[in-house]
Amino acid sequence: MPAADDEDSTPQWLTPEERRAWLAIAAVSIRLPAALDRQLRRDSGLRLFEYHALAALSEAPGRTRRMSDLADLAQGSPSRLSQVVTRLERAGWVRRTPDPVDRRSTLVTLTDAGWDTVVEAAPAHVAEVRRLVVDPLTAAQRRQTEIIGRRLLAAIDPDDTFLDDRVAEALAGDPPAC
Repeated sequence: MPAADDEDSTPQWLTPEERRAWLAIAAVSIRLPAALDRQLRRDSGLRLFEYHALAALSEAPGRTRRMSDLADLAQGSPSRLSQVVTRLERAGWVRRTPDPVDRRSTLVTLTDAGWDTVVEAAPAHVAEVRRLVVDPLTAAQRRQTEIIGRRLLAAIDPDDTFLDDRVAEALAGDPPAC
């Protein structure tokens, strides 16, 4: 451990137990998206980020969202989302239109072909989520995982309503595309 000049600037190093917990969370946060991306690419030709964007549109009223809202939901930067939406648009799965309420904003709408794509991809994706995340845990561990996830999200951004918004949205409409 590096030495510090004075007591106040000494880092609070992780204990062995804290380090094991951190490394487990870090490994899952890196490997789970990669595993889900591999499954989606193999089974449907979609990348995980593309799937998240399509799924977020599939759950929206009128299958339409503002680009900025979609970027938040897909957990990507506006520039990354713009590149992905361009690819999805070329495939015929989405279309962009100016927002009639705010001309500075752009709306993205899931087309019927996009809907068919996400509906076709969803069962295998959900099966993989079930295999990797749901089935290895007991019911009590799943409840604890939700509690832990919510606490970590609150520490990352106390004002973030991402999880609550997605859960409420998914429960209000058709079965979620996950």
